[in-house]
Amino acid sequence: MRRSLPVDFEPRAVCARCRRPLGVCYCAHLVSIDTRTRVVLLQHPRERDVPIGTARIARLCLPNSELHVGVDFGGSSALRRALADPARPAALLFPSDGARGVLTDPPAGPVTLVVVDGTWSQARKLVRENPFIAKLPRYAFRAPTPSEYRIRREPDEAFVSTIEALVHVLGVLEGDPARLRALLAPFRAMVGKQVAFAANVHRARVRHEKAPRPPRTSPVPVALAERRPSVVCVTGEANAWPYRSRQLRTAHRDELVHWVAHRPATGESLDVIVRPQGPLAPSTPPQIGLAADAIHGGVTLPELLEAWRGFVRDDDVVCSWGHYAVGLFAAAGGELPGTRVDLRAVSRALLRDRVGTMEALLERLDTAPASSGTLGRGRAGVRVAQLARIAGLLGDRGLLAG
Repeated sequence: MRRSLPVDFEPRAVCARCRRPLGVCYCAHLVSIDTRTRVVLLQHPRERDVPIGTARIARLCLPNSELHVGVDFGGSSALRRALADPARPAALLFPSDGARGVLTDPPAGPVTLVVVDGTWSQARKLVRENPFIAKLPRYAFRAPTPSEYRIRREPDEAFVSTIEALVHVLGVLEGDPARLRALLAPFRAMVGKQVAFAANVHRARVRHEKAPRPPRTSPVPVALAERRPSVVCVTGEANAWPYRSRQLRTAHRDELVHWVAHRPATGESLDVIVRPQGPLAPSTPPQIGLAADAIHGGVTLPELLEAWRGFVRDDDVVCSWGHYAVGLFAAAGGELPGTRVDLRAVSRALLRDRVGTMEALLERLDTAPASSGTLGRGRAGVRVAQLARIAGLLGDRGLLAG
């Protein structure tokens, strides 16, 4: 039995900059603060989807900062470049035995400050999974004032949000605590708006009471419907060694070998095979539907990135199925536009149910047979065709009206 969308479903308008619903947008309070400290934020993928996270505030307010999302950054040339500035040696802000107190024993000169964003278990995993991050000199601090993060519970009263930590630490590193406290303006605005919204609109109960959750809605279909000329569907394939072999998986990280993109509005496609830098896993060619000779005869990674830059636009809406493909592309040094849509997550939110594979979702939506059509070579060509069909269906207001 298929579930249909509620007839009164109406996605909320969302600010493209802060990615918050317009009713709780904090952009009017954003500031721009130049720092000699280079801030590199490493964000766990699950934290990216938390609407009240603070790493994005830091990225929007600090011009000398960058945000990387993922778990395994071993193949990220962009991150390694960010940490390779000899004038600003990298240092990790992370508590551990032997970490220096950044408030009492700060580094002598400018640094590249690596900040891990996520829950404590997520943060520990990010550090554990990336040895080149784990071996960086470590600094820790204890917040001199309690956290103002009233809308999210911290595991300890001494813990603070990412933006609050940066206020304290950058205040010391930059030698100007008063100037850095301006970072708290958008943070306080976000917290205040969220508290007021909960009190006035939802009449929220005490946190510990278990009340029925309101229906979850997704704003993404608005972008899919109103910005169709900018929709680009992407998928990627990896040279991946079997998961059952820990030794091989450790020695050979997943690397991008096929990248396919399609713009449904114009019919333009980009289909590029990249030759692997490491040995080709025997299972890769049959798994991704490409001949081994075709893979070995692919272009270099810089050639792919150059072709992508010629295809994509800054205002594009990049649609994928989950985060693996875009994470693989980012790890290879590829840059994606800021507006990204996980069609699998959108489908789950709209149907309020698990959706399975793309084939299963298309069958559920009563479309033409899911196996028909391809927009590129191999399995990626089939998948990007399915993505394009799903993006069109989700962007169709007739479907949203149920």
